[in-house]
Amino acid sequence: MNIGKDIAAKPSSAYDAGNSFSVSGLYELTKPRLSLLSVFTASLGYLVYDPFRSDFSVFVCLTIGTALSAAGSAVLNQWMERKEDALMSRTKDRPIPAKLVLPGTAFIFGVSLCVLGVFVLWAGTNPWAAMLTLATIAIYLLLYTPLKKKTSWAIEIGAVSGALPPLVGWVAAADSPTAYGWILFGILFAWQLPHFMAIAWNHRTDYSKGGFQLHKMGDSAGKALSFKSLLYTFVLTLFVFSPYFIDINQAKPGSFYFFSSIALSIYLFFPAFRFFLSSNRDFHAKKLFFVTIIYLPLLFSALVIDRYL
Repeated sequence: MNIGKDIAAKPSSAYDAGNSFSVSGLYELTKPRLSLLSVFTASLGYLVYDPFRSDFSVFVCLTIGTALSAAGSAVLNQWMERKEDALMSRTKDRPIPAKLVLPGTAFIFGVSLCVLGVFVLWAGTNPWAAMLTLATIAIYLLLYTPLKKKTSWAIEIGAVSGALPPLVGWVAAADSPTAYGWILFGILFAWQLPHFMAIAWNHRTDYSKGGFQLHKMGDSAGKALSFKSLLYTFVLTLFVFSPYFIDINQAKPGSFYFFSSIALSIYLFFPAFRFFLSSNRDFHAKKLFFVTIIYLPLLFSALVIDRYL
């Protein structure tokens, strides 16, 4: 039984009083899997700086603050896009359009999570981490979300907010941004472009229904979008290997990270090239999407493991 569809079948003005404050609906609004990615990359940013750091309380506050902020941003994003979500097949069963949660309830819930998250980071880590997290929230909600309906460049803007969590983790440990922290930001920024361009292409019909422009680059065949995806794959590789070529205070990565990066870069380039060159772009966009999902945790894990070695 699909509860979301059953509820969506009711008249648009009819909210079930019990479901308007659904706990499961509120939890769904936080996009737990996406929020977990922010927590994961922030935690790895912290561990890459110093895997033997003894101040466990800072790490706990980083994790909790990042989780709350990411969850609150996800809730407010869905509150802002509730009308568009109702038009698209992939989002019409989300809690607000499915009438599991009232829009007003979602707004209060999202703001509360964001405020609490930034406060935990300020009190438990340092002002740098809190302010960078506040910037992440602002870019995501005030720039990326409204620009999705105006330009495909919104993907780059959204990637800026998505790339800040590892830098937040880094400054939580280092107390301020440094070159290595910005490299982690660059890696995650560049990774998001092939990842989300594959999503944009796979869901282009739905995005058109919702009025989003993420996939539109003046080319209905997807050649421009797939070329841009390939270009950012090259940029990602430059960031991945940049620690070996710049002067950084922290110890440079060792051979484990180096050889892991070579293998993962080759693994990513194949679907990126095929997405650009193949006439069957739908199939290779899906392949690229899944490869990017595997690539990121393996790359960051290799970087942390290398620090221990």
